[in-house]
Amino acid sequence: MKSNKYKVHGTLRSWLCLLPSFIIIGLIVVFPIVYTGYISLTNMNIYHWFDFTVIGLENYMKALTVFDGGFLQALALTVLWTAVNMLFQLVIAFVMASLLNTPRLRLRRLYKTVLMFPWAMPGYVSILLWKNGMFNSQFGLLNQWLDRLGMEPVQWLAGDTVAFVACLVVNLWLALPFMIMIMDGAMQSIDRSYYESALLDGAGWFRRSISLTIPAIRPIIAPAVIITVFTTFKQFDVIYLLTQQVGAKTGANIHTVLTYAYENAFVTSNYGYSSAISIFIFVLLIVFTMVTNLRKGGRKHAENP
Repeated sequence: MKSNKYKVHGTLRSWLCLLPSFIIIGLIVVFPIVYTGYISLTNMNIYHWFDFTVIGLENYMKALTVFDGGFLQALALTVLWTAVNMLFQLVIAFVMASLLNTPRLRLRRLYKTVLMFPWAMPGYVSILLWKNGMFNSQFGLLNQWLDRLGMEPVQWLAGDTVAFVACLVVNLWLALPFMIMIMDGAMQSIDRSYYESALLDGAGWFRRSISLTIPAIRPIIAPAVIITVFTTFKQFDVIYLLTQQVGAKTGANIHTVLTYAYENAFVTSNYGYSSAISIFIFVLLIVFTMVTNLRKGGRKHAENP
């Protein structure tokens, strides 16, 4: 009886010690999500600051049925943005990491240090440097080069397509060093004797990459790829600062789900609709996380039956 009593007291003491953490987590994490879910069911906007009413799922239906410049278009662009970024990041990072692991490469550490500069710089500073130093229609470096070649200047951030490409370039500049570093470390973990055997068998770089390097580094870079997918899907600063910043819009009408939610919340002050978009984003990320974990669990079960 005494042992059971001590166990009960120990359990209660443990829960009391954890109670402050639970309260803080509830206030910082749980309450904002629940409140956002509540606001998404109302018509809170610039005309209804304090007299808003519950309108049910009307905001969600609006998001799913408006096709011209609405949430679905922003979601489609976000998926395209994520897919294109991941494709270029994986291909370019793999090639760069392979070059860095070339045998007897001189100044290897210097190259790695230089490649880390974009990742080490504050993102806000890098984006504005690209916007004003490279893409500026009058004084930007790119248009100066075009002028010397006798070509007409380009409005790099004015059109939707060219602005999307410009944002893609800036995001690759910021994100590639991380992926290169992960792949470089993964490639260094591969036993060099495998490559020596492949060379003796006459395998070229492409064959070695497909049959040896990629299978060997896949388990190592998989978590980095998942993290990068999350980060890219939730990208806000690159597209917003380059094209959608209030007071400095360039004319391009490209929105990811986050910039679309931000515009509805803080530009048009449609908080109910913006909250519904935020809940959609939250649910999408939760579903992606669950699918990723289930696939990882299934893969482990297949490897260790």
